[in-house]
Amino acid sequence: MSCNLVGPLPHFLGNMSSLTVLQLSGNGLSGGIPPSFNGLNLQILWLNNPTSGGLSGPIDVLTTMVQLNSVWLHGNQFSGVIPNSIGNLTSLKDLNLNQNQFVGLVPDGLANLALDSLTLNNNHLMGPIPKFKARNASFDSNAFCQSTPGVPCSAEVMALIEFLCGLNYPSTLVSKWSGNDPCRSWLGVSCGNDGKVSVINLPKYNLNGTLSHSVAKLESLVQIRLQNNNLWGSVPENWTSLKSLTELDLSGNNISPPLPKFSSIVKVAVDGNRLFNGNPSAAGAAPQDSPSSSTDSGSHVNGTSQLNQHKALKRSSTVSIVAPVASVAVIAFLLVIPLSMYCKKRRDAFKNSTSHVIHPRDASDSDSMVKVVVASNTNGSASTVTGSSTSRNSSGIGESHVIEAGNLIISVQVLRNVTNNFAPENELGRGGFGVVYKGELDDGTKIAVKRMEAGVISNKALDEFQAEIAVLSKVRHRHLVSLLGYSVEGNERILVYEYMPQGALSRHLFRWKTFELEPLSWKRRLNIALDVARGMDYLHNLAHKSFIHRDLKSSNILLGDDFKAKVSDFGLVKLAPDGERSVVTRLAGTFGYLAPEYAVTGKITTKADVFSFGVVLMELLTGMMALDEDRPEESQYLAAWFWHIKSNKEKLMAAIDPTLDRNEETFESIAIIAELAGHCTAREPSQRPDMSHAVNVLSPLVEKWKPIDDENEEYSGIDYSLPLNQMVKGWQDAEGKDSSYLNLEDSKGSIPARPTGFAESFTSADGR
Repeated sequence: MSCNLVGPLPHFLGNMSSLTVLQLSGNGLSGGIPPSFNGLNLQILWLNNPTSGGLSGPIDVLTTMVQLNSVWLHGNQFSGVIPNSIGNLTSLKDLNLNQNQFVGLVPDGLANLALDSLTLNNNHLMGPIPKFKARNASFDSNAFCQSTPGVPCSAEVMALIEFLCGLNYPSTLVSKWSGNDPCRSWLGVSCGNDGKVSVINLPKYNLNGTLSHSVAKLESLVQIRLQNNNLWGSVPENWTSLKSLTELDLSGNNISPPLPKFSSIVKVAVDGNRLFNGNPSAAGAAPQDSPSSSTDSGSHVNGTSQLNQHKALKRSSTVSIVAPVASVAVIAFLLVIPLSMYCKKRRDAFKNSTSHVIHPRDASDSDSMVKVVVASNTNGSASTVTGSSTSRNSSGIGESHVIEAGNLIISVQVLRNVTNNFAPENELGRGGFGVVYKGELDDGTKIAVKRMEAGVISNKALDEFQAEIAVLSKVRHRHLVSLLGYSVEGNERILVYEYMPQGALSRHLFRWKTFELEPLSWKRRLNIALDVARGMDYLHNLAHKSFIHRDLKSSNILLGDDFKAKVSDFGLVKLAPDGERSVVTRLAGTFGYLAPEYAVTGKITTKADVFSFGVVLMELLTGMMALDEDRPEESQYLAAWFWHIKSNKEKLMAAIDPTLDRNEETFESIAIIAELAGHCTAREPSQRPDMSHAVNVLSPLVEKWKPIDDENEEYSGIDYSLPLNQMVKGWQDAEGKDSSYLNLEDSKGSIPARPTGFAESFTSADGR
C-alpha cells in the first residue's frame, strides 16, 4: 500500500511466478505495466493512484493474467481502447478503471463479464452504453451518446466514431465529441439545414491514422477538409458514393495511390502527399497502370503494398525525369564559367567592406529570397544596401557570432549602432528577461531590441537557446508580435521584435489618464479581444506545433497605430512535446492571471492560457487590474470576485468600466463577454473552452459592431494553408512596408508581491 514509492514498476516483478497479490495503491508510480507481467499468476492487482499523474499506457498485458480476481487501476493515466480480450478474464469479479484516459467503444468482452463490480467513470468512452452483465456497473462522466444502457446511437454518430477509430481516437476530438447530436458543438463538424452532417473541417489537428469507410455513411457531406495532418493509407473507394460532395482536401498528408475517381464536381486536393509525388493533377482518377488499381482501395493498405506502390512510382518517375535532367545539366555547365567569374568579383568587392548582414528567415523559396547588408560607415552608423551574405565585426576584429532565426539575422554591432550602444535614452522598458531598447535603421524601420540580462540566461546552453528560438521564429500571424531575429556574440543574447507604437493594452485600460489617452470604446475592446483570441488560437492549434504562452496579460498585448492587437513575448513560451498539449515546468507568469492548477502543480496546458485570456476579458469589461492590493480584500483578485457578480445584472453593470456607454445594446454583448470570461476561468481545465471557441463567440459580436468602411477586413487575406514562406509574403504584403513594432514599456513591475506560500525562487516573469 502507500509507501511513497516513485518511478516505474520494476520488470523483475514479472519473474515472480508465485506472486499472487500486488497491492501498490497510493504511491507515485509512473510509466506503464511492464511486458514482463505477461502471463503472471496474479489474483489481486491494485495500482490505484490518489494523486495526479500516475501510470500510463495501454492495459493489454492484463488480459494475459487469467487468474485475476480484483483489479484497481483508478486515478491513473491509462489510455487507449479497452481490449476486447479482457473478456478472457473469467475469474475477474472487481474491476475499477475510474478516472483514466480510456477511449473508444466499450468492448463486448467487457460487457459480457459477470462481474460483481465494474467502475468506468471519468474516462472518454464513446458510443452506446451496453447492457452490462456486471451486478453493479457505474459509467458516469464519459462521452456516451445515450444515457440509458442498450439504446443505440444515431447512424451519423456511429459513422463519426468509426472515423475517430481510424485516427486512433485523438484526444483533441474525443473530448469534444459527445452525445447523440453531432450538429451540437462537435469540434470540426458542421451541419446543414436538414440537421445532417455537411462538413468535416479538421486541418492541422495532428490527426494520425487512416481514412475510414464509415465516412461514406454521412450522405449529406459537402466538404471534407483534412489537410496538413499525418493521414496515411488510401482513400476508401466508397467515398465516391457521396453525391453531395464538392470538396475533398487531403493535401499535406501521407496518402498513397490509387485515388478513386470522383465526380467532376468534386474539387480534390492531394498535393503535398509524398506518394503522389506532390502532383495535384493526380487527383480525380486512379492511375490506370497502378499495380494496385484492381484491388479494393477501401481496405486498409498494409505496409508491404504501400512500399510496392512507392517503388513503382519511383520507377515510373525515373524515366520521365532523365531527359529533363540531362538538358538542365548541359545548360548549367554553360553557365558555370560566367557565373563563377561574377561571384568572384562580388566576393572580392565584399571583402573590402565591413558589413553586417540581415537575412530573411525563410529562404526555401528562391523567388522570395532577399538579402540586405547593413554596412558600417566611418561614423559608425548603419545603412542598408543590397549585397551578399557575410557578417563581420565593424571593428575588423574577428567575425560576429550571427545565427539564423527569425525574419532577420542581425549582428550585435549593428544593434549597438542603431540603439546608440544601448543608450538609456533609447530604453523603452524593463521586463523579466531584460531591457528593451528602441532602434531605428537608416531606412526608417523601427525595431525593439531586447537585451537579455546575463543572470536570466546564464544557465541556458547556447545550443538550447538557438534551438528554441529557431523553432519559435517560424510562428507568423498578424496578431502575434513578430520575433524578427536575434544575435549572439560572447555573453550577449539579444532578441529583435516588432515595435508597436501604441504600447500595451494595460496603458489604455489602467493609465489612460496618466498618458492623456482617450479611453477605449466598447467596439475597440471587442476588436482587441478578438485579435488576441485569434492570435492565441493560432499558437495553440494552427501553428506547426502547439505553443503554450504562459504569461498572457494586458501588458503583453500590444497595439499598433490602428489599435490592432498583437500578443507579445510569445517567443519565450514553452513548446509542448510532439503530440502533446501539456508540459511540466517551473512556475512562470504573473499573479492574478495564473490558472489555479498551474500555480499549484506546475503542470501547464493550453487551458492555462485560456484562463489568462478570461482574466483579460474581465479587465476589458471592468477597467480593473487582475490583481490590485489597494482594492477591498474581496475584490483584490479580479477573477475570483468577478465570478461572484457576473450572473447578477445589477452587480455586473455596476462593475463595468464607467468610461463605457452602458445602453441595452451594449449590455447584450457585455453579458455575452462576461459569460465567456466566466467560462474561460472555470476552476477545472476540462471545463474551459478552447481558444477557437472564444473566436467563434467574439466574431459575430465584432461583425455587428464593424463600421461600413471595414468591408475589406484583412483577416480574409491570408491563407494559412499555404507554405510558410508564401504565407509570410502574403502577410507582409497585407501589412504593408510600415509594420508596427513592439513597445514593452508597460512590462516593468509586472510581477506583484509574492503571495504567502509561494517559493522564494519565484522572482521573475519566468522561473527558468
